[in-house]
Amino acid sequence: MSVAYLPSPSTGVWQVGPFPLRAYALAIMLGVVAAVVIGERRWVARGGTRGVVTDVATIAVPFGIVGARIYHVVTSPGPYLDDPVRALYVWQGGLGIPGGIAGGFLAAYVVLRRRGLSKSAFADSVAPGVAVAQAIGRLGNWFNSELFGRPTTLPWGLTIDPGNPDAVPGAVAYHPTFLYELLWNLGVAALVVWADRRWKLGGGRAFALYLAAYAVGRGWIEALRIDDANTLFGLRLYDYVMAVVLVGAVTFLWLRRGVGREQQVEGPAEDPDDPADDDTADQPPAATTRREQAP
Repeated sequence: MSVAYLPSPSTGVWQVGPFPLRAYALAIMLGVVAAVVIGERRWVARGGTRGVVTDVATIAVPFGIVGARIYHVVTSPGPYLDDPVRALYVWQGGLGIPGGIAGGFLAAYVVLRRRGLSKSAFADSVAPGVAVAQAIGRLGNWFNSELFGRPTTLPWGLTIDPGNPDAVPGAVAYHPTFLYELLWNLGVAALVVWADRRWKLGGGRAFALYLAAYAVGRGWIEALRIDDANTLFGLRLYDYVMAVVLVGAVTFLWLRRGVGREQQVEGPAEDPDDPADDDTADQPPAATTRREQAP
């Protein structure tokens, strides 16, 4: 009896009139929308103004995509050495999550500081939405038939065109690592929401929990992948990056254990040129009302 493996899409591009609609780009856009919707609800529930997450995302998302692409190209330069222009073809796949988080974080930090908003409360608000966005974005890898794992005979194995440059001769199906990470990231989002409700996390702890949980999952998923990647002492570069993220996130959680939610998440606009700024938006002042935490 033959096994009905998971199929790979026959195409990742559809023509809408004269314009190509690419599944990879669509997955990223849908992920961003989901992250903004979830983040807005959580930000408002913490006492923030509706529309702030959308405003920040308008700046942070493009910088995040640029950072993600730069990370990918720097850590996997092989395909771009002979044709550097290919580094601009984001729709063909190839975004490094660490670079995306770093680029988006830096852009968001600048915007939040200029507007006098609590950076830690904002990070905690958007954390589960970022995980959901990553989950949706992994569908783009499926349509691009990329970043799959080693051969497998499991019933949920993924069929790949034998002509794919990462295909293994004679293999019938591969670990669908895109699906593993999609499900793991949804689990991470649920974990963050549950922990935030249970312990009223504040001070950036919800975001740190997201980073720690993501790093654990990405570590074992990375071990299954067979696409080209730089290695050091037998481990892929991403393994070391995730180890640093995990240690940093766990250390942050330990050092900030017991920190509750910020009582005030918005304050008067700051002077960006004032070096004396002490980020008072992150300090819990006297009394303000706070809404119930949203998922």
